[in-house]
Amino acid sequence: MTRFNTLEEWLSWQEQLYPNVIDLGLHRVQALLQALDLGQPAFSILTVGGTNGKGSSVSFAEAMLRAAGHKVGAYVSPHLLRYNERVRVDGEDVSDAEFCESFARIDEARGELRVTYFEFGTLAAIDILTRRGVSAAVLEVGLGGRLDAVNALDADVALVSSVGLDHQEWLGDDRESIGREKAGIFRKARPAICGDRVPPASLLEHAAGIGAPLRVLGRDFDRRVHSETWSWKGGALEFDGLPLPALPGHIQYDNAATVIAALQSHPRLAVPEAAIRRGLVEARIPARFQRMPGPVERVFDVGHNPDAARVLAENLRAFPVQGRSFAILGMFKDKAAEEVARALKGCFDHWYLGGLEGPRGQTAAALAARVKSVLPDTELTESSSVAGAYAAAMSAARSGDRVVVFGSFQTVASILKLS
Repeated sequence: MTRFNTLEEWLSWQEQLYPNVIDLGLHRVQALLQALDLGQPAFSILTVGGTNGKGSSVSFAEAMLRAAGHKVGAYVSPHLLRYNERVRVDGEDVSDAEFCESFARIDEARGELRVTYFEFGTLAAIDILTRRGVSAAVLEVGLGGRLDAVNALDADVALVSSVGLDHQEWLGDDRESIGREKAGIFRKARPAICGDRVPPASLLEHAAGIGAPLRVLGRDFDRRVHSETWSWKGGALEFDGLPLPALPGHIQYDNAATVIAALQSHPRLAVPEAAIRRGLVEARIPARFQRMPGPVERVFDVGHNPDAARVLAENLRAFPVQGRSFAILGMFKDKAAEEVARALKGCFDHWYLGGLEGPRGQTAAALAARVKSVLPDTELTESSSVAGAYAAAMSAARSGDRVVVFGSFQTVASILKLS
């Protein structure tokens, strides 16, 4: 007999089941994969890790594989508005009923073993994609790589999009430590792809140490952008006159180039040029420099670390606005708010700061002090909530102005729900 009847009930229970929100380790997931007979899926696997660029990479890979005729499953996290966004089959979110059925199977198999919220979701994704009979799966790493639940499966190809500073309390305080954790998704004698042009030595050493054939952007493959097209070259293989990526921002050329290298590195995932072209223009992902036109343009970006802030600043400068620019910022207290603010110096005329709730939450006053510490001349308005900050900014905005919402998934989601 199933424990619950609705997805909301299952998720609420999962949040309380395990004492720690995050408890990195593979033993619980590996045990349940064996119990559920999911340890060796029939589908090909592309695992996507990295600090920034994971979501875009998943979107490009998913679109290209679908264009090549694969039945494609995708697993991403966190979700933006609905939990169902975490698992897709051929571009469609999985239904509540499928999640509930999968959670019931996992619950029965686990016995007295307690698993985390994220582990429940990862197991459900693998279970659902197996039952749906996908031929290829693109799986996004949640945190780090080496000890993330997704890494319980051996990837046919592993991709690390970038290595930057984030989640230091779990992964280490420098790029070398973090790079070592990210490289944990690589496997012996299986293609390893890195989209960071200056990867940490630890990542290179780990790949060499385990015998994973590593290809690095700028060293083993690269891209060149022209006025209306771009080209990709890796060894003897070259694609010219490619259409511009549908996802906005110059960084997407690197993300797309890295995905092309990943897919072309394995015979079961390799796609023809026509599929690459179609995938480039059909890839979609919400809240990554997502622009909503209107008298007051609104931009939504889930960027929440210094590297993502630098990309946001680059995109804002590439798309200038006639009027004033207003920032709507809410960040968790464990994020590098000072470095994020510093990266966006000069991008905004006024900052509207909102508080976030929960154990990782941060008040607007605390966030304001951190922003002021690096941008002392910045004009700030504080609100108890992100919604309040957004309302204040929209009230002040006039035609031709721009409002930019960023800082976390929670920040962006809270405003998108109002839109």
